[in-house]
Amino acid sequence: LEKAGLPSFELVSRELVGPVIGADLQRRGIYAMLTSIFAIAVYIAFRFRFSFALGAVAATFHDIVVTLAFLVFFGYDLSLNVVAALLTITGYSVNDTIVVFDRVRENLRSMRRDSLEHIVNASVNQTLARTVITTGTTFLAVLTLYLFGGEVLQGFAFTILVGIISGTYSTVFIASAIAIILSQYKRPAPAYTAAAGRPDATTRPGRKARSARTS
Repeated sequence: LEKAGLPSFELVSRELVGPVIGADLQRRGIYAMLTSIFAIAVYIAFRFRFSFALGAVAATFHDIVVTLAFLVFFGYDLSLNVVAALLTITGYSVNDTIVVFDRVRENLRSMRRDSLEHIVNASVNQTLARTVITTGTTFLAVLTLYLFGGEVLQGFAFTILVGIISGTYSTVFIASAIAIILSQYKRPAPAYTAAAGRPDATTRPGRKARSARTS
């Protein structure tokens, strides 16, 4: 400030954060993140299915791990702004996942004869345009903040940029896939014939026996 030739200024206050306080702030940030993930899992399990909640939690952990890896690689500190950004991308990613799961729930009522894989795939395709538009708009806004927001907001904006990309990817390829796998593990699908699309005769011994007697 003195080299810039600015008018005289008066130092009003000065705040220093020591290592003990910094570690306490980081611990509180981690607790807040874990609490938010647990609350999100309970909400999704109550509104949809338990397998959907596990898929959303796995996708959320994926986003956090990927974002932290990029922060460490590019040398950003885990400041309060970065912790706030991590909580922001957690909610942003789960919001996109809930949109897809809500469409899956609607399609489960109108597409009862289709398999869960087909329903989830159709739901992802139906919400893909909304995801691209929303993600692209948010990405451009945060990119502007990263380029022109200054050094103070650079870590916050960088964290959200990585989280947006990772959250969009995890919603389509991680949350939905895990939900399908867990749903199939919980409720194994019956055997179907390739021609008629009906349960195989081997799974219905009573009808097979009656057919033998009539013949």
